Amino acid sequence: MPSNLIVIGVNHDSAPVAVRERVAFAPESVPEAISALIGTTHLNEAIILSTCNRTEIYGWVGDDDPAIQGGDDVIEWLARYHNVALDDLATCTYRNYGATALTHLVRVAAGLNSMVLGEPQIFGQIKSALAVSQECGGTGDFLSRLFQEAFRLAKRVRTDTAIGENPVSVAYAAVDLAGRIFSDMSNRTALLLGAGETIELVARHLNEAGLGKLIVANRTLKRAESLADQFGAEAILLADVTERLPSADIVISSTASQLPILGKGAVEEAIKKRRYRPVLLIDLAVPRDIEPQVAALSDVYLYTVDDLRGVVEENVRLRSHEANKADKIIDEGVIEVEATWLQRASSDVVRNYRESAMAIQQAELERAIKALEGGKDPQDVVTRLSRDLTNKLIHAPTAGLKQIAKEGDRVNVTRAAELLGVTPSSASDGPSTLQ
Repeated sequence: MPSNLIVIGVNHDSAPVAVRERVAFAPESVPEAISALIGTTHLNEAIILSTCNRTEIYGWVGDDDPAIQGGDDVIEWLARYHNVALDDLATCTYRNYGATALTHLVRVAAGLNSMVLGEPQIFGQIKSALAVSQECGGTGDFLSRLFQEAFRLAKRVRTDTAIGENPVSVAYAAVDLAGRIFSDMSNRTALLLGAGETIELVARHLNEAGLGKLIVANRTLKRAESLADQFGAEAILLADVTERLPSADIVISSTASQLPILGKGAVEEAIKKRRYRPVLLIDLAVPRDIEPQVAALSDVYLYTVDDLRGVVEENVRLRSHEANKADKIIDEGVIEVEATWLQRASSDVVRNYRESAMAIQQAELERAIKALEGGKDPQDVVTRLSRDLTNKLIHAPTAGLKQIAKEGDRVNVTRAAELLGVTPSSASDGPSTLQ
């Protein structure tokens, strides 16, 4: 695996939601961010993955670029872009390179690095992130090919293990939590904020749990109605949420808003109108849709995505065996990818070397023919052709061997000698044999 691959990011394991929401990218800002990232860092290609549980930057740097060993400029860019103190970000940021970075990508795509082990939504989110980068010119041949390899391995994990059976997700965990608080869901009303994939899963799980009434609120009524129609629910605009809030026993939110949708004042007023009957609020969004201060209100139970960890622990235990099988598949798959890339790289080297040698041969041959046509002695022409062709063909390998020997790398001197068809013993004396 080329060491040029790098991934830098924060996720639910490395950073709390208070940090993750500050470095999250709004979907519409990603193309501009990718352009700025490539323009101001050492990355030649870049993909930004931003979900409720992670913000990750996948990058490709030049072959000889020392930045691959650090990635400091990428972290500094991320801090500047989101106006976050560098020290705050650096302490919770992880960095992976080369094969380790590819392994990380595959584990993420397969749902092995998710808060809810095996959740399937992340696969589609990564595919979308790749498509966005390709559309805006942020991704070239390298990342596109590597991501396709990652998708292939992630699909293999899904096919060859039970990691995706009885699929669970943050959406499932939210509904499971609601079911634990309200044992009888048939007489409860749920208000969903947003109409994206996560909320659609929430609606499906609520419907399966026997929920009494469902209300879907979205910024655009058409999208809310499209989702509501699937479950016989009511559709409203987000602007009308405060009016319907008092009737909701359960509020689950997952929008792409950069600012909170529900504030303490609105929830407090709703509680009064409910005559202080308890309400469950689950905020699945990053940045958060519900102001954290809401948790201080009486008769209000507010949970964020980080609070769902306890709910999913049982799922993690049940799937741990399958996760071990998945890791073995991934490890073997990454080794295969490494071998493929090395084979491709060696083929390129052989082709380029052969083309270079043929060009030298052609040039020397043309010079020899001209000499013969000019009346030069054939024996002299052939002798010169032989000498000049040999010198030019061995010039680059000889210079390389001398440099390796000068650096004291005896192992590579011996290996290079073997590749050139020289017996190891003739190279054992090191630099003196190359004079």
